[in-house]
Amino acid sequence: MPPVRPSVPRLVLLATGTLLLTGCTGAPGADGDGRTLVLSLNQTESHPSYIALTAFGDRLADRTDGRWDVEVYANETLGAQQEVVQLVGDGAVDMAVASGTQLENLNADFRTLNLPTVFDDIEHQLDVINDDAIVGELFTSLEESTTLTVLGGLTQGARNVYTAEGPVERPEDLNGKKIRVQESDIHIDMIEAMGGSATPMAYGEVYTALQSGVLDGAENNEISYLSQKHNEVAEHMALTEHLVGLDYVVMNTDVLEGMSPEDRAVFEEEWVTTSEQHAELWTTETIAAIEAAEESGTVFTAVDEAAFDAALAPVVDKYLETDDARKLYDDVREAAQQ
Repeated sequence: MPPVRPSVPRLVLLATGTLLLTGCTGAPGADGDGRTLVLSLNQTESHPSYIALTAFGDRLADRTDGRWDVEVYANETLGAQQEVVQLVGDGAVDMAVASGTQLENLNADFRTLNLPTVFDDIEHQLDVINDDAIVGELFTSLEESTTLTVLGGLTQGARNVYTAEGPVERPEDLNGKKIRVQESDIHIDMIEAMGGSATPMAYGEVYTALQSGVLDGAENNEISYLSQKHNEVAEHMALTEHLVGLDYVVMNTDVLEGMSPEDRAVFEEEWVTTSEQHAELWTTETIAAIEAAEESGTVFTAVDEAAFDAALAPVVDKYLETDDARKLYDDVREAAQQ
């Protein structure tokens, strides 16, 4: 019989502590028998992350004869990223996709992989995050303190600056422009270094802010730019590619360690496949998004890459505060040369 899929209401009750049906017997799955793993995602069912992670569950169920499966709950059904990461550590949710800014709050060394210009492109990024010799110690660094294991990452692709007026070719073209950023010290410093006036703002408010002139621009990848219809209110995209973004997939450590050695080997193999397939989907969707944006009137502008790289270099140095962070950065950059 296949594993029973838990309902969302039951998960919410478990998370709030009002119905503790499984917590008294140790970590779910600790006996190695397997079950359906619950994974929280903040994207829609049409997003490459949902498609890739759902396929991950299907392959896992097939290779383990139904012992293990993954059920993806999209659209922040189980809560926003910050609270869901806590739920994963507590064992109320098994897995979650979390942005780099969430993990920076738990271990500042995660900042290294979220710095501008650290990755050359998606291929370089995948080589790094799937190389245990480079990221193994970082990805297990939260296990003792928070019961979280980082399985790996899902690319967010290259991020660019887009504006209501343009074009933007050099950092000085952003002078005085209010550019939306995530609420992250790195992102704020990044936009300020690139010449803009960093304006932290909730993602859902950006369209209206661009439309009304509260914002002059924002930064994101082409897929999000189009899916959020920001092309309607900001028709100029400067191909700064200042950051190759990364989401992390975190898992409750006890659940992972509760797998039998054979099932865990399958699980980890299929995870690497998932990361790679997601990148392929991302590339295909990015091409389609660019074509659709151009048809809608978006003007894509090549930039002075050397000028932007020079402007961002002090931001990189600022956040390499520890020997571990510096070594990780050097290892990542060395991988780009191989």
